[in-house]
Amino acid sequence: MQHIQGISRHQLQMTSLEDKITADNPVRFLEAFVHHIDAVKLGFQSKVLKTEGRPSFKTEVFIKLYLYGYLNGIRSSRRLEKECFRNIEVQWLLEDIRPNYHSIADFRKDNPKALKQLFKLFVSFLKDVDLIAGETIAIDGTKSRAHNSKKANYSQKKIDKHKDYIDAKSQEYLNQLEQNDIQENPIELKNIQQKIERLKQNNIKYELLEQQLQASGEPQVSTTDKDARALLVQGQVVEVSYNIQAAVDNKYNLVVATHTINRNDKNALSAIAIEAKENLEVETFTVLVDKGYHNGREIDTCKQNNITTIVAVPDQGKSNENGTQPEYFVTNFIYNKEQNTYTCPQGHTLATTGRWHKKTGRTEESGYQFQKYRTPACKTCPVKDLCTSRKGGREIDRSQYAVAVEENHQRYKENPQLYRKRQEINEHIFGTIKRKWGYNYTDLIGLEKVNGEHSLIMLVYNIKRSINILGVPDLIAKLQAWNTPYKRKSLFLIKTTYFNSFLAQLFFTPNQNKSKITLA
Repeated sequence: MQHIQGISRHQLQMTSLEDKITADNPVRFLEAFVHHIDAVKLGFQSKVLKTEGRPSFKTEVFIKLYLYGYLNGIRSSRRLEKECFRNIEVQWLLEDIRPNYHSIADFRKDNPKALKQLFKLFVSFLKDVDLIAGETIAIDGTKSRAHNSKKANYSQKKIDKHKDYIDAKSQEYLNQLEQNDIQENPIELKNIQQKIERLKQNNIKYELLEQQLQASGEPQVSTTDKDARALLVQGQVVEVSYNIQAAVDNKYNLVVATHTINRNDKNALSAIAIEAKENLEVETFTVLVDKGYHNGREIDTCKQNNITTIVAVPDQGKSNENGTQPEYFVTNFIYNKEQNTYTCPQGHTLATTGRWHKKTGRTEESGYQFQKYRTPACKTCPVKDLCTSRKGGREIDRSQYAVAVEENHQRYKENPQLYRKRQEINEHIFGTIKRKWGYNYTDLIGLEKVNGEHSLIMLVYNIKRSINILGVPDLIAKLQAWNTPYKRKSLFLIKTTYFNSFLAQLFFTPNQNKSKITLA
C-alpha cells in the first residue's frame, strides 16, 4: 500500500518567508496597520539605542507582536517569546526578530496610555471607512477577575471579624494558661505562649490594615493590587474584579469606546458615553443601557452633553418601607411643570415650599438636591393606608435631575423595539472575548495597566471583526488610502528636507552662483 511521501528534512529549498504567507492572512493587515502609524505620536516609549552591546528593538516590533498575540489568545510574554521561534506567521511579521520575554513583558507594562490611543486611532479609521455609523450605541459592562484574591481584600467588616476572632482566641489561650495542669506542663505552656504571640502579630497586621483603610477613604482595601475591588459579579456572587465598560456601535457591533473602572455600573454611564462621543467626533447619538446604569445624575450629565439616553427603568417592589402599594407609586402621580405640583391618584394636589434639601452620598459628587411635596388632604384620605404609613401623610421627593429622568422614562416607553436591540449589540463582544478567547481575568496590577490591556483586547476584537466583514485585501486597501494625523511622515520628511536644502541654496548662495541654479 502506497502512502504520500514527505520531503527529506535535509533537503535544501529555495523559498522565503513571504512565500509562506497568503494574501488573506490577517498578519498582512497587522503589518500594514503598524507600518501606517507613527508610534511616537501615539505615545509609545521608544527604546534608546545603547552605546554598547546589542541595539534595542524597535517599538513597532512589540506592537505587532502583541497585536498578533492577543488576536490569537496568547498574552503570556514567555509564550510570545516561544512563538517567535516556532511560529512562521510571527517570523514573517517580525522579520525573524526574536525579543526576549523580559522586553516583551516590559513593553505592555510601560505603554498602557499609548495602547489606549492606538485603540482610539483604529476607531477613527473604522468610522472613516464607514464601518461605524455612530448613531445608536449600546453600553454595557462585564467583570474581569483581578490578580488580587478575595483573601487579600479587606473591608471594615472583614477586619472587625478577624480582630474579634483574635480577641476571643487570645482570651481562650489565657484561660488555659491559668489552669494548674498547664502550668505544670512546660511543653504545653510554651506552645500556648507561642500561639498567643502569633495572634498578637496578626492583630498588629489588621490594625495596620484598618489604618490604611481609614486613610484611603475607600470602603475596602486590597493588599496585592491596591486598585482592585470586590464587586458583585452575578446574583450574590462577589469577586475581586475590574469592570470593563464598552460602548458598541449597532451597525457591525464594533467597539467605539472602552475603559475599565473598579466600581459597579451605577455611576459609570456618562463617562463611557462622553468618551464614545469624543472618539466618534459626532454631535449626538442615542445610547441604549440596562437598568443597572439608572442614575439621575448620570442621565442628566448625558443630556447636558447632547447624548440621548434610553436607560431601562428599574423594577419597583410590591411595597416599600412606608407601605406604598403599586397603584400609589410615585409614577402614578402626575407632575405639573408650570405649577410645580403633583396630583395624586385621588385628585389631591401636593405642593412644595420651594426649599431645596441636600441628600448626602458616600462621596461629594454622589449627593444631590431635592424638594419635598406634601398635602394636608392625606389626614382625611380614605386610602391613606394604601399610599403611606407616615403619620404626616404622603411625601414625595423630587430631585434636581427629575426632568432628565422623566424624559428618559418617556423615551424608554416609546421605543421598546429599539431598546430590545441593546442585548444583541453588546452581548456578542463579551461572549467573544471572555468565553471564546478566555479574557475573563487579568494578570496585571493597577488600574492604569489593566486599562491598557483591556484597550488592547478591544482593539484586536475590532480588527478581527473588521477582517471578517471586509477581508484582509480590502481592509488593507482602505487603510492605505486613509489619511490619519498619526500616519508615518518619513517620505514627506525626506521631501521637506530636500526642499529646505534647495531653498537654502537658492537664497543663501553667493550672487555669482544664483544663475547656475535651475528649477529642473
